[in-house]
Amino acid sequence: MAFALVPSGPRWRPGPAAARKRALALGAAALGVLALIAGPALVAQIEGDRGIIPIAGSQDIQVDDVQVETTGATADEARLNGWHEAQRKAWEKIGGPAMPDGQIESMVSAVVVQREQIGPRRYIATLGVIFDRTRAGQYVGAGDGQAHRSAPLLVIPVLYEGGTAQVYEVRGAWQRAWANFHIGASPIDYVRPVGNGSDSLLITAGQPARRSRLWWRNVLDQMGASDVIVPEARLEREWPGGPVHGTFTARYGPDNTWLGNFTMTAPDEASLPKMLAQAVVRIDGMYARALSDGLLKPDPTLEAQRPSLDPALASLIAAADAADRPAAAPTAAPSTAATEAPTQGTLVTIQFASPDAAAVDATLTAVRSVPGVESAATSSLALGGTSVMRVGFSGDTANLAAALKLRGYTVSGGGTSFTIKK
Repeated sequence: MAFALVPSGPRWRPGPAAARKRALALGAAALGVLALIAGPALVAQIEGDRGIIPIAGSQDIQVDDVQVETTGATADEARLNGWHEAQRKAWEKIGGPAMPDGQIESMVSAVVVQREQIGPRRYIATLGVIFDRTRAGQYVGAGDGQAHRSAPLLVIPVLYEGGTAQVYEVRGAWQRAWANFHIGASPIDYVRPVGNGSDSLLITAGQPARRSRLWWRNVLDQMGASDVIVPEARLEREWPGGPVHGTFTARYGPDNTWLGNFTMTAPDEASLPKMLAQAVVRIDGMYARALSDGLLKPDPTLEAQRPSLDPALASLIAAADAADRPAAAPTAAPSTAATEAPTQGTLVTIQFASPDAAAVDATLTAVRSVPGVESAATSSLALGGTSVMRVGFSGDTANLAAALKLRGYTVSGGGTSFTIKK
């Protein structure tokens, strides 16, 4: 039997520098493997053709789905007659008083062609008519200042279809219906995300189930909103291309509170967009009624406030401090020239449109110039959207609102929360 003798001696061990190099190499290899595995998955969640830009939220009054059928000596004359008839019908639809066609036409900003068929002497169409709010508001009772506007509310349109729930993962029909909704005549200040980029990661169908106020505060601050509303649509098809049954539910708030629901049916797939557009209008009416009933007030638990003590506990602490404090020496009567100690100002939250940096600076300058403003600084900056500033004001906040109106701003809200617009 043969044996191999190995000389005993000190074994080589890597020194500190070699150990660090080896650890760095292993870490780099692990990161490379993680990037190969998780990188494409993360990129796939934000890339692709998704996102629908909402139409401009002007304050004009828009009336859709006006049916006309007219004739004329020529095709152009028949079309012009159809447009005049659509303007009269739209004016009657919004409750306008009787007046000449020329006066009605002077208040029309645009005519939107939804569908039309033009013949040699006949015109059949479905049109939309947009009236200028400044000129038409005095006749239809929808002028500025008469309708109470809500605080900015983030819209999360959740669609349940085919056993899955989605919001912005793809270009869904429910998202498109909300993006195409004209919000000018609504008392609700909708905040509608585009749905591209990181929106599909931040706002998902599971987000309404979250209850963490801190998480909600982060989401709302990024979107420039004060609270959230969740319109849900659940679609069921009898067979491919056949009737589509929709159940629509209106929810609001970080607790996903139920407000109401209704059902609608589209006869076929081609009629689905029209049904969804009508559903959006009905849900908007539900939110408008909830606003008038005082249900859509911003949730106070979403406000980032400093913790406060219970009044009874605060009084006990104050009494203990007074008992431990030594008696103060008598002092001379205060002179008439002495001034009162300054009182602590009220913290006011103001939301304002910030299309660019110049608009932010101009708004801050205007607010700081109001007498009684002790401090004004942005707490949430969103260029191209709605930013938020915190203002320290000494006095009645109604005086702050009045001073901002004198500086050309439209002020909505009250108490310690305002929304101002130029």
